[in-house]
Amino acid sequence: MEKVKQDGVYKSVCPLDCPDQCGLLIHKKEGRIEKIEGDPDHPVTQGAICNKVRNMKERLYDEKRLTHPLRRTGKKGEGAFERITWSEAIEEITQRWKKLIETEGPQSILPYSFYGNMGNLSAEGMGHRFFHYMGASRLERTICSTAGGVGYNYTMGSSIGTDPEDTEDAKLIIFWGINAVSTNMHQITQAQKARKKGAKVVVIDVHKNQTGRFADWFIPIKPGTDAALALGMMHILFAEDLVDHAFMKKYTVGRDELKQEAASYTPEVVSAITGVSQKDLYELTRMYGRVEPAFIRIGNGIQHHDNGGMCVRTIACLPALTGQWLKKGGGAIKGNSAVLAFNTTAMQRPDLLADKRTRAINMNQIGEALLTKKEPAVRSMYVYNSNPALVAPETNKVHQGLAREDLFLVVHDMFATETARYADIVLPAASSFESTDFYTSYWHHYVQMQQPVMEPYGESKNNAEVFRLLAEAMAFDEPALYEDDEEMIAQAFRNTGNKSAAHVTLGGLKQDHYIKAHRSDDWLEHLATPSGKIELFSEKMEKAGFSGVPTYQPLPDVEGDFLFIPAPNHHFLNSTFAHNAKHTKLEKKPKAFLNEEDANVLGIQNDDMVRLYNARGECRLPASVGDTVLSGVVVTQGLWADEPGMARRVNDLTPDRLADMGGGATFFSGRVHVEKAKI
Repeated sequence: MEKVKQDGVYKSVCPLDCPDQCGLLIHKKEGRIEKIEGDPDHPVTQGAICNKVRNMKERLYDEKRLTHPLRRTGKKGEGAFERITWSEAIEEITQRWKKLIETEGPQSILPYSFYGNMGNLSAEGMGHRFFHYMGASRLERTICSTAGGVGYNYTMGSSIGTDPEDTEDAKLIIFWGINAVSTNMHQITQAQKARKKGAKVVVIDVHKNQTGRFADWFIPIKPGTDAALALGMMHILFAEDLVDHAFMKKYTVGRDELKQEAASYTPEVVSAITGVSQKDLYELTRMYGRVEPAFIRIGNGIQHHDNGGMCVRTIACLPALTGQWLKKGGGAIKGNSAVLAFNTTAMQRPDLLADKRTRAINMNQIGEALLTKKEPAVRSMYVYNSNPALVAPETNKVHQGLAREDLFLVVHDMFATETARYADIVLPAASSFESTDFYTSYWHHYVQMQQPVMEPYGESKNNAEVFRLLAEAMAFDEPALYEDDEEMIAQAFRNTGNKSAAHVTLGGLKQDHYIKAHRSDDWLEHLATPSGKIELFSEKMEKAGFSGVPTYQPLPDVEGDFLFIPAPNHHFLNSTFAHNAKHTKLEKKPKAFLNEEDANVLGIQNDDMVRLYNARGECRLPASVGDTVLSGVVVTQGLWADEPGMARRVNDLTPDRLADMGGGATFFSGRVHVEKAKI
């Protein structure tokens, strides 16, 4: 492990699952972190950070943080534990696993992880190697951006878009389905710079949240109808000849097929579907067709629908129609991870799965997987970097599954989360600031290095350390399971196949802390689509059973009277910070946002407790009545800690159906009934 930094000020990087991935400065005094601030030298984030990170010290030194391994002593879910040693914990885990492998096979063991820590070693390194070598069941990690990523790739070939540093030159900025003030603050900074140069900011969303209030023009839209709106814009662009014919001829395929499809999406039809007036549709489209550079920030929200992949695929076609990709600051960003692509094969070592028969389990359906009678049943689960008892869909089913006495559950976390309460063994996790790792933004073009800046808290260990201990105790003889952190980072930047990051090395990262990828100027001529061009029509999609051109598919109309959107809030990130007093105080309280017309019909006033319910469960929250959502829509914000008697677990209500593409989540396609809660 890298030597821990002594007193002083040290460069660091934010570990949160956030596109901004800010550069940080860590201030230490007498061996303790005293302050966390932004690094003003970072080319993109430039010293500005959010309250989540500014108050990270409270999380690092929280009195509730785990300091030593624990063994369950009470019933599952009670949270009753006794202290044990690391040796005892590793021995119990591996002995249970050895027995399961012998009697039921390694597929009876399932890892469950995501990006609670965005460090690539933490999230994509030794854990993948360990469970591949074991032959455990594989987890399909699709809970966040997969549906939209697949949809975007059908159009553009890979996760590549505008350099966000260029977007201050845009003259029109559209935030589409993203509360960027809370989830991508530096794109807001770029928008502010652009606005000072005369740019207009438009926000299209289901909720007039902080980003909607920031906009020059907020356009409310019915949930899940974004593809119809984009097709309606295409209809007008073609009809009024606001398209760039030369760009489409050189850089796209399928323009005639798309024009034919868009012809049926008349303003009258689209307005009825989306709730956007014909007047606003014409004004938005003419603005987009005439103002350049025009930039679209495509958010995560729209992909969390049954039709989410197609929604993103459709919006991703718009910049090609008007040729915005050739205008500095124009185009779009869904993500930019392809620009920083590293050697994931070397990191994860899927070759270690060779000749092992394994199954895949979608993480969105973990509740169903834990309750299924199919053999081999999941008999053990190892959870790290995630909290499925709060973040997964249909959490009532998840809790039922976790409560199984025949499920041997191990949780590696910094806190006794909702999931940890069901664990047989709980292991204390090191924070990113106690670890060596590297980080690749999925928004800007910089890769960053993290070296330890604080001593391990109590007996905490990071993911790679624990997997090495487990490998040793399992008597695994594969050398890849024992490689150190720096060697793994070096491997990640060898033979990447990514010319943009060919100059990135371990030595360079240790010296400079952050290095920018160099995307080629002619990248549009070398897209990773089958045609090498932007595919307005995709033969690959058609072969996969989809429409080859963008189209609109309505959401299923089942379950309840209101479309339900459990959106993020400002001071949490999923369940991270939900357990910390400082952050909950800043966020104040959860709310259910209702349209005033609906509230009047239901006899609900501001701050009344309302009951949201469907066949999956219920929650009770204070109402926020107004005009921030359309009639027929209810929005909540944040995943609040699951406290007894509070009934505020919003994912009790969300479906575990899979989206149209990539096995993605459908958090935002649920429906609920709403009533004033009885006292």
